[in-house]
Amino acid sequence: MRFAVSLYACVLLLAGCTTTGKPWVELAGRRYAVELATTDAQRERGLMFRQSMPSDQGMLFIHDREEPQAYWMKNTLIPLDILYFDSSRKLVSQQRGTPPCSLGDACPPYPSIAPARYVLELNAGQAAALHLQDGTELRIDPQIAAVQ
Repeated sequence: MRFAVSLYACVLLLAGCTTTGKPWVELAGRRYAVELATTDAQRERGLMFRQSMPSDQGMLFIHDREEPQAYWMKNTLIPLDILYFDSSRKLVSQQRGTPPCSLGDACPPYPSIAPARYVLELNAGQAAALHLQDGTELRIDPQIAAVQ
């Protein structure tokens, strides 16, 4: 009985640790804490008006279905790498070093070259530092997979 109570306490402790931390993704062996954008409003806002972002963080956009995507840098103040992944989380397109844009609706789009379901935005230069190639797999935190 004592063992069962101890085991139950350990499970609760571990469950608490996994749900209180910031969700993460892993790309080419590097882990990034991510904010999630899963609704139209969250995806539209994205990283607008941010003055900076720590190098170990990013934003993961999750779309309801895999289809051609195009992102822009409207009101985005920091340069970003925009990485597009298909439903099996394979990298299908990269837009590296996209510059900030203050032109409002005149900001240019940065499209994927193949249909995508997941889009990861990281600070510009991260894709080059990781030597990313199309086909690289994006690993996601189990707590992200649970909310999809």
